[in-house]
Amino acid sequence: MWTQGRWAALAVLSIILLLSKEAAPIEVPLDLKQPPTIVKQSLKDYIVDPRDNIIIECEAKGNPVPTFQWRRNGKFFNVGKDPRVTMRTRSGTLEFRSSGKPEDYEGEYQCFASNDFGTAISNKILLRVSKSPLWPKEVLEPVTVREGVPLILTCNPPPGLPPPETFWMDSSIMPIPQDKRVSMGLNGDLFFSNVLAKDGNPDYSCNARFEFTHTIQQKNPYTLKVQTKEPYNDTFLNSTDLYGVRNVAETQPTFMSPKGLSSSKIVLRGEQLLLECIAAGVPTPSIHWFKRGGDLPAKKVKLENFNKTLRILNVSEEDSGGYICMASNKIGSIRHSVEVQVKAAPYWLDKPTNLVLAPDENGRLVCRASGNPKPTIQWLLNGEPIESSLPNPNQQVLGDTIMFHSVQIGSSAVYQCNASNEHGYLLANAFVSILDMAPRMLGPKNQVIKVIENNRTFLDCPFFGSPFPLLRWFKNGLGSGLDGGQYKLYPNGTLEINQARPEDQGTYTCVASNILGKMENQVRLEVKEPTRIVRAPEHVTEPRGSTVRFDCRVKRDSTLPVTVTWLKDDKPLSFSWTFGGRLRKDEESLTIQNVNPEDGGTYTCTAKTEIDEDSASARLTVIEDDISSASNRSASAGRPDPPQDLELSDPSARSVRLTWVPGNENNSPVTHFLVQFEEDKWEPGKWQNLSMYDGTLNSVNLQLSPFVNYQFRVIAINAVGQSQPSHPSARYQTSGAPPDVIPGGLQGWGNKKNNMEITWQALQNTERNGPNLRYVVFWRRKDTEEEWINITTTRAKHVIHNTDTYVPYEIKIQAINDFGHTPESNVVIGYTGEDKPSAAPTELRVSKINSTKVNVHWVPVDPSTVNGEFKEYKLYYWREASLIKGLKVNKTKLHKGFFTTAEHPSGILTELFPYSKYKIYMVVANREHEGPQSNTVEFYTKEGEPGAPKYFRIQRHTDVVHLKWDKPLEPNGILIGYTLQYHTVNGTQAGVRKVQSFPPNVTEYVMNLPHRLTRFKFYLAARTQVGAGELYAVESPHFANEAYKEQEDIATQGWFIGLMCAVALLVLILLIVCFIKRSRGGKYPVREKKDLPLDPVDHKDQDGSFDYQS
Repeated sequence: MWTQGRWAALAVLSIILLLSKEAAPIEVPLDLKQPPTIVKQSLKDYIVDPRDNIIIECEAKGNPVPTFQWRRNGKFFNVGKDPRVTMRTRSGTLEFRSSGKPEDYEGEYQCFASNDFGTAISNKILLRVSKSPLWPKEVLEPVTVREGVPLILTCNPPPGLPPPETFWMDSSIMPIPQDKRVSMGLNGDLFFSNVLAKDGNPDYSCNARFEFTHTIQQKNPYTLKVQTKEPYNDTFLNSTDLYGVRNVAETQPTFMSPKGLSSSKIVLRGEQLLLECIAAGVPTPSIHWFKRGGDLPAKKVKLENFNKTLRILNVSEEDSGGYICMASNKIGSIRHSVEVQVKAAPYWLDKPTNLVLAPDENGRLVCRASGNPKPTIQWLLNGEPIESSLPNPNQQVLGDTIMFHSVQIGSSAVYQCNASNEHGYLLANAFVSILDMAPRMLGPKNQVIKVIENNRTFLDCPFFGSPFPLLRWFKNGLGSGLDGGQYKLYPNGTLEINQARPEDQGTYTCVASNILGKMENQVRLEVKEPTRIVRAPEHVTEPRGSTVRFDCRVKRDSTLPVTVTWLKDDKPLSFSWTFGGRLRKDEESLTIQNVNPEDGGTYTCTAKTEIDEDSASARLTVIEDDISSASNRSASAGRPDPPQDLELSDPSARSVRLTWVPGNENNSPVTHFLVQFEEDKWEPGKWQNLSMYDGTLNSVNLQLSPFVNYQFRVIAINAVGQSQPSHPSARYQTSGAPPDVIPGGLQGWGNKKNNMEITWQALQNTERNGPNLRYVVFWRRKDTEEEWINITTTRAKHVIHNTDTYVPYEIKIQAINDFGHTPESNVVIGYTGEDKPSAAPTELRVSKINSTKVNVHWVPVDPSTVNGEFKEYKLYYWREASLIKGLKVNKTKLHKGFFTTAEHPSGILTELFPYSKYKIYMVVANREHEGPQSNTVEFYTKEGEPGAPKYFRIQRHTDVVHLKWDKPLEPNGILIGYTLQYHTVNGTQAGVRKVQSFPPNVTEYVMNLPHRLTRFKFYLAARTQVGAGELYAVESPHFANEAYKEQEDIATQGWFIGLMCAVALLVLILLIVCFIKRSRGGKYPVREKKDLPLDPVDHKDQDGSFDYQS
């Protein structure tokens, strides 16, 4: 007998030595002996319609085929004793015929599926029969209240199963109007915050709708009488102070539901939280909600019933806390606090799955669940408590884990894990099958997979064996296993090729091996060119009687047979008597002879191979050949009128047929109809394009998304433009469904050294498919045998904290709503955050130094010290000084990266300045950080060819050319002189080149010109010991240009400027003198009568002159 201490030591040793393997979902081929597995069962809480036959499902697989038994209320249920109960053949499903009392069969049922290797059990299925009891007979006395007081009309519907939905109506089957003042509470009662005279009515009736029986029960109506101080008439409705004119006293708010100032509520995780506050008062109070210590979760909260009801969907632990509703009017305010506790029925953290072991192997089953309160874990063996089973020295139960050691054939069994708390339970079956089997391939042999170039493809290799085989892929029988890069190997043996290229074509071999042998299978991959229509048909408008040709030239892979088909208006084109032999089709075209208006429409060419296809469409418009009528139509053509009379028909879960009546085309044929939609959940009021249809259609089947409340409109399009939109159709609500789209863009990367941020692309609104969309994110450390951890969130990211630095994680995700969930995504690898590298490259040195480059060598760091994804070795370098005395240099620090994982790495640093002193050091870098510096190295570059002279100028005179230059900005060494080359230029003809050398201290040269009109081109280069440097080329100007230049030079001389200033001054003096002379010769008035006295004021003449007084 194993002692407890020895078992614990064995468990630790097994984990340390990796002798145990995690439970993983394994599909055992059904032709092998194996314990039963439950594959289908009814719901835990199973409510049935008493008018129908009752069916309780239980299906299982196994080898041998399982036999079935049932327990009812914990006791054996003998199916054969009751003639109204039968069990289906080779199945455990029970059928109860509807004769008799169905209530007799209510109870808790559990199915047991057994064979020679164990027993699997179903959930406990609580069968209940739907009930819709009648309303108890009662006589309701008239309710009499004073105007302004609050009132509650109670409903108290009969307790149906499931509970009925309640609503209030009057005797004419019209809903009771509800508003801020009058509304129905969550319990079905009708609340009046204050009663007005207009509320007096003899028929307030509460109704209960029962879902299963589709019946509505009506309570006897209330008669409400209102006592008033003022007579009531409709004129009061327009008053701004309704209560004042009615002489109703104003009152402070008081709570009608819930009572008092505080209350508490318990809600289960994943369910919805409903809080209600209804207040009395005059004027009618307004309701506002708050959360103590924070904000309301905006994305999850819905305020309903005129703000009186707060609804939170998919409650999680963070929704617990205090919620406050405040009721206020102009008289005062009052608050009610609700303390919300979030409990949780058990939910899986790690669900046990089937385990296949070979003899003498070790393994374990793990069953981990969470909840509030924390669930109790109970293990069962073949449907019975494991404590009551026979002792097994090869297994040990350690809480939520069962350890198996050195298992033996004959010990196969089915284990059940039950996780339960006061709010519910979870039950999972997991068999342990002991098999000893060499690897076997489960898929077809020598498959040929054809894929279009640049497309993703999957090569399947389903396999099985025990011990679990190691599977590897090889291409053309060569090389090591394929995994990484564009290859991705999945645990089930499938090899993904991300982007198939021509060079990927070949024979791929998958090899599965274990200690008992190996087995292989081959898959031939053929990469094909895509099928493309390279010359597509074009839109044609031709008169009646013409011949029309539509092109359709196809380019395809030569090894793939192609079939070209033609459609007219989305229907196969008939080449029989329909067209009277007017159609002719060849390999690259379709010809229609003697066209008539009936031939008009959209023609589609489709080129299809066995693995891909391409299509192209064009429209044929046939017009009458009467030129004058055509021109008249063209002149009066306009936009079409909008379609009319939209109707919906043929409803289904994800489609509906839309039919309309086209409007007037206005002398231009309608070519297309655009169908738009608007939905009232996510973007109400926004019209969006749904699909485009051919202009000949007026009835189309619309493909829709689940859980969207649609309305549609149609726009007609012709050559002139678009019509106005039609009037909207009636609304159409599609039913909900699980999400179809797996969230994309899944990735994980840390922004701190101890976290990882998982992000993904949120589903679009029309991809939600149902209410309460959330995401289940799974993660676990890669290459460890840890269990998957998951969290459910409504956001598009989740951050994992307290992780180790830069470790890989496997990540997957699925979307879920109230109707179900998508499959899990493919596993992607994410990494936690990076830290600074902790080590520096060592022994940095240089070799092979020349004028502009140098070889760099170093000893690499240990990869574990990078503390992140290795990015590069980054070499920092700067020019410390020039070896030419007095030359200033730019000391800006530059860097160059080297990506290498070689054992003895090296690199080449280029673009250095010659004849200079440099310093360098190196660091290792990951994606976020750089590590410490290596040792600093100094080196000197050798001399190089000099740069171009700083400048090179020409001054030309009548018979000489004066050349001037300066030494290069970057001599790149010790200058030993200059080389001047020149030749004559005559148009495009160049003369013989001559060369002249100068020592380094000469920077000018005067050359005599043989003729004043001769032009030269000069080339100047500085020289070091290495050679001549960059040439500086200039060309002498034409003599006329030079003469002008000499004139410019004269014009800038000082004496010439002074002379010009003196001349200008003399001219200015002459102008002033002339002006004065002209002023003295002005007009004077002449008096004819000298004896007349002078006027006291001078008179102005008509020409603008004045008389002067003497």
